[in-house]
Formats: sequence, structure tokens, C-alpha cells
Amino acid sequence: MIPDFQTIMLPLLEVLGDGQEHELQDLITQISIKFELTDDERKELLPSGNQEIINNRVGWSRTYLKKAQLIDKPRRAVYKITDKGKKVLASKPKRIDIKFLQELPEFKEWQTSYQTSYQARKDENSNSHIEVGIESEKTPEELLDYSFARLKDELASDIIEKIKNCTPGFFERLVIDLLIKMGYGGSKKEAGQIIGKSGDGGIDGIIKEDKLGLDTIYVQAKKWDNTVPVGQIRDFAGSLLSKKAKKGIFISTSNYPKSAYDFVAQIEPKIILIDGKELADLMIEYNIGLASKSNYEVKKIDIDYFEEA
Repeated sequence: MIPDFQTIMLPLLEVLGDGQEHELQDLITQISIKFELTDDERKELLPSGNQEIINNRVGWSRTYLKKAQLIDKPRRAVYKITDKGKKVLASKPKRIDIKFLQELPEFKEWQTSYQTSYQARKDENSNSHIEVGIESEKTPEELLDYSFARLKDELASDIIEKIKNCTPGFFERLVIDLLIKMGYGGSKKEAGQIIGKSGDGGIDGIIKEDKLGLDTIYVQAKKWDNTVPVGQIRDFAGSLLSKKAKKGIFISTSNYPKSAYDFVAQIEPKIILIDGKELADLMIEYNIGLASKSNYEVKKIDIDYFEEA
């Protein structure tokens, strides 16, 4: 189990307790060994996929220890314990966390300055509902990432409910719009054709695989509340065979049983199954039926800029 960033603080200071300079990557490696993390745990990413969780948590443990002046940074990505840090270690603390650091004047001074600055920014925007949990076990990036992931999940759920209230014809057009936005074909006029008529053989749409139309993909788009019966997938496969089609996409607002995935894995033509969650995720990624509410840009120091020639 990956420890939270506060649990890492004491072991991190202990690693630096040898008085030697340590590169950040070395600290991450030693902490990973200390907590017996598996390879999968070491590779586990934040929801954004931008950084390993253990790297992020060691990084923030280091930041808080530095704010308390228990460690110092003699040069880029290199850290060393300070005399104050040695004194803290000599006192044999059972745990170092934010509550412990708050008893240190250097950390208290930084925290007061931070909270004053935050309150001033919050007062400027009376509609602000963001609270920075300094006592949280999650790092600031984790709070942002997990909050974003939760909002995305809620949005995906709302999208599926909205689709279920639309007509079948609208859903079919939505699916073609999404596939075109994903790069299949060219313009809507050139790339996608809505069939959606009696006797269509269970096929709701046709779309070119690329702008040149080198191949054609047949589409089935069905709104379902319950798990899609595997018989529906078999019927779609039969329709593709009757048209000598090689590729098909079955899209539903619901999910599929394991037997459906087993079936499409064993047959020709090639059929891709897209369930409701994946459909909503694709609509969010390609901005189909959505409007931006707010944008936040998280920045970091450009180390190269501060490097002297």
C-alpha cells in the first residue's frame, strides 16, 4: 500500500539523517524500498496520468520538511538534512506530520503566511467554495486530480441520463457526430451516413474509416437500460456478414455481458463494443454536446529557465 505523504515525512528525514546529499530519485527509491512497494504500486499514477503517486507524495513530503527548514536544497534536485533536522531526529519522534511541524516556528511562520494569502484570494471571490485541506492525507495535486475525476464521473452519468431521454434518431446522429470528431472520414456530409430506416439490417449508420474512404465501418447505436443481450451482438454480426463488411461498432448506453466480449473476440468481422461509460468518456474527451464551464491551468517552475549559462 502506498503511504500518504505525511506518513513518508519521518522515513524521508531518516534517510537524509546520514548527512549526505541525496538526489530526489534516490529518495523515492529508498522510500519505495522502506514501504516494500511492489512494481505495480511504484508505477501507479495519479488520475491525470501525469505522475506516479509515490513520486508525488515523496515530493510533497520533501516540500513540507523544507518549509520547516528540516532539510535544505544545496542544488537542483539534491537534498540534505539541516542541523535543525538532525535535532528533530535526535529527539526520536514517533511520527512527523503536519501537526508535528506546526509546533516548529519556521513552519508556523510559513503556514501563517500561506493561510493569510489564501484568505485574501478567497475574499476577492465570494463565490469560492475551494478549501485547501492542509491536514489532508492527499497532496495538493491529488486533491485536484481526484476532484476532477469525481466531477468527470458525475458528468458522465448525467450524459448517459440525458441520452436516454433523447429519441433513437438523435442518438444515432450523436454517435456519427462523435465518430467524425474522432477522425473518421471528413465532413459530416462526406463521412457519415445515417441509415435508421426499416429494413436496414440492424445497421444504424455507415461511416468512412478515413477521409479517402478506403474502408467502411458499420455502426449500431442502441439505447438500453439493462445489459445488452448477446443475441443483439450476434444479429449485428450477421448483418455485417450479409453486407460483406469487415468492421463494425456497436454502441450502447448500457453495458455488455462477458459472453458478448468473448463472442466478438472469436469472429470475423471485427466488432468493437462501446458501453455507456466509454461513450460518455469519449463525448467528454471530444467535447460532444458539452460546453466549457471553467478552465484551470496548473503551472510549475521551468528549471531550464533558471539554469545559468
